[in-house]
Amino acid sequence: MGLNSVVAVRSLLDAGTHEELAGALRGVHRYPRARSGYIVVTREYLQEDCGMRLRERLAGFDDPIERRDWLARERRVKGLGYKEASHFLRNVGFRGYAILDKHILRGLAELGVISSPDPPATRARYLAIEEQLRQLARLAQIDFDELDLVLWSMKTGEILK
Repeated sequence: MGLNSVVAVRSLLDAGTHEELAGALRGVHRYPRARSGYIVVTREYLQEDCGMRLRERLAGFDDPIERRDWLARERRVKGLGYKEASHFLRNVGFRGYAILDKHILRGLAELGVISSPDPPATRARYLAIEEQLRQLARLAQIDFDELDLVLWSMKTGEILK
């Protein structure tokens, strides 16, 4: 759904109205009005905050945790929690972020790394599970980002990106 949504709105991201974006997302995303609103609010904020130079803004953070916190906590960057912020950062080339989706959490629970596959409800819990994944990567002597992908592909049977 996410990839199809990006394709549907790509040409409208710079200047599409809320209505145009919602129309492009109809039949593609479960919440076309809400998501199109997120795009408009976030676009306006990014124009004001960094002149749409988001990569430079993100690269300006010395601390990777602060970088993700900014994306997940900035109230004018709509629709991103820690999982989505991690996913975005990884997709644009920043390494060292766990995408704790249901597949990763189930895999970690099955391996006995965490006690429950329930999604982390707080920042502290997200960071704690991420650290446990880091420890597993060190123990297995595998790159942290690659371990995340291995766990995901074991559960889904596919590798995307």
